[in-house]
Amino acid sequence: MQLYNTLSAREREQLIEEAGKDRLTISFYKYANIGNPQILRNHLFIAWNEMDVLGRIYVAHEGINAQLSVPAENFETFKAHLDSITFLENVRLNIAIEQDNKSFLKLKVKVRKKIVADGLNDSTFDVTNRGIHVGAEQFNELIEDPDTMLVDMRNHYESEIGHFKNAITPDVDTFRDSLDIIERDLAEHKEDKKLVMYCTGGIRCEKASAYYKHKGFKNVFQLEGGIIEYTRQVKAKNLENKFLGKNFVFDHRRGERISEDVIAHCHQCGKPCDTHVNCANEACHLLFIQCEECAAAMDNCCSVECQEVHGLPYEEQKKLRKGKGASNKIFKKGRSPVLKYKK
Repeated sequence: MQLYNTLSAREREQLIEEAGKDRLTISFYKYANIGNPQILRNHLFIAWNEMDVLGRIYVAHEGINAQLSVPAENFETFKAHLDSITFLENVRLNIAIEQDNKSFLKLKVKVRKKIVADGLNDSTFDVTNRGIHVGAEQFNELIEDPDTMLVDMRNHYESEIGHFKNAITPDVDTFRDSLDIIERDLAEHKEDKKLVMYCTGGIRCEKASAYYKHKGFKNVFQLEGGIIEYTRQVKAKNLENKFLGKNFVFDHRRGERISEDVIAHCHQCGKPCDTHVNCANEACHLLFIQCEECAAAMDNCCSVECQEVHGLPYEEQKKLRKGKGASNKIFKKGRSPVLKYKK
């Protein structure tokens, strides 16, 4: 019984190219009480591997969080399988605005303590006691209300390239960092103003809305389906789009353009740019914003030092990396001092 990947990302990429068939990039989440996450994890891997589903899925006692790439021809079969699982029946699926057949190249289903890392250890906090869900039309009305506090629940590198106008965008690296900061900064308005939140697909707001209700906020709202569903509804209903720039996404695309506004800048030269890249030096892999000119001049690297390492033979690069910790634990996204025009 196969419970893990047998193909590398490169091998899978080649198979996708040879198949020449369209794939859909989909995300969904559901908070639920899961008794044995490992059993569910194995069940999902076996079923989805047969359908050629790829992606990154987290399963925990509190629910499931999934970002997937599904062959278009297998979508109905995939949906039927979801509906066969009681707590996932008719779960809302966020389908990406811009499709990329290579958005995911492996199927990774992992058991985690939580589906969203929140740093909370409050057993009296009920994640199902969420705020009021609103669609795009009501959301547009709410954020024009002077009594509304609009908060972006995403991280700094996400909001840097795109956000709703007049939104509060906390300068944080992680979701857990934002919870206490927002509560502290907005505490005096717990009863007299509306707290309206949004994120990429809704999962962070789902937890945050319940948390802030627990902390005494009286009027808590969240954008249903996040920026992804908002964009779909705006197009389908011909509504005014109030989102500026790109929506950061956690797959190979790194972003979906929502409006033509470019609100960020290249971290190396300062010119308008909202293209996220990873440093080509594998020992660094820093996520930052880089324009085409800087990419060409710097060989897709974040610094001269990384450029020099990247220019070495691959075996020498491997020797330099040996014994060093994972780069994502060393660097913060877009925070490196080598970036002259970082946020």
